[in-house]
Amino acid sequence: MTSVWESLTVDARDPARLARWWAEALGYQIVAEKPGGVEIRQSADRSPALFFGLVTEGKERKNRLHLDLRPTDREAEVERLVDMGARHVDIGQGDVDWTVLADPEGNEFCVLREQ
Repeated sequence: MTSVWESLTVDARDPARLARWWAEALGYQIVAEKPGGVEIRQSADRSPALFFGLVTEGKERKNRLHLDLRPTDREAEVERLVDMGARHVDIGQGDVDWTVLADPEGNEFCVLREQ
């Protein structure tokens, strides 16, 4: 027996705002929105989902889990994401061939080079 990856939960002080940001970044859509959280997916019937759940505390440390994005044009995608409100962050990555950014609530993610 195996399991199917259904969703990844992201803690957020403003789940609606962060879910909308990630939906735009990934080309996803909001499929459920409740007072305690918002779920986005590529389409309503496609897994995995990203669920943004309400928390009262802010982010304090480096993420232990993060998303890696692989665009067709890394420079253009980094510029687009920064224009949307992401920011460059240094988590000690040194000289690498990917770019580390943080979303509007400070969650780190990587933008990888083209395949």
